[in-house]
Amino acid sequence: MYKKILVPLDGSEFGECSLEHVRAVASDDKASKIVLFRAVEPLSVEDVSRLAVKKDDLLYKAEVDNQSEARNYLGKIKRRLTRGGLKSEMVVADGDAADEILAYARDNQVDLIVMTTHGRSGASRWFFGSVAEKVLQHCPIPILLVTPAGCRISP
Repeated sequence: MYKKILVPLDGSEFGECSLEHVRAVASDDKASKIVLFRAVEPLSVEDVSRLAVKKDDLLYKAEVDNQSEARNYLGKIKRRLTRGGLKSEMVVADGDAADEILAYARDNQVDLIVMTTHGRSGASRWFFGSVAEKVLQHCPIPILLVTPAGCRISP
């Protein structure tokens, strides 16, 4: 049914709660391709200031380290899915998570997005923002949002 399933992950165990739902959706159609996706956000102003004081090449090294960590993380998830008989690939993008998810989905014929939401509301959602909410508001393809039981964050 779904040929390409995009699974944005943030590197947390909480984010991985969506994987059980991905398995359920993809197991019905062994032809499904799962795209494990991680956006590496640019260094914060504080990080840049701290690193710029030390040496210019530290900025580059920090970016490379972030990319490497993202690839290693997605590689572990990919191996778990492979052991379960599911085909997957990895994509690491640079930039704002929501923007990168939307761009990838738009440009790569994604049929479904499965992602975890923290379930924030009120001031907490306003302060922290919501990647899931932005994707939900701006994406024309189906999205399965998962808020794991016991994982809902109170305002």
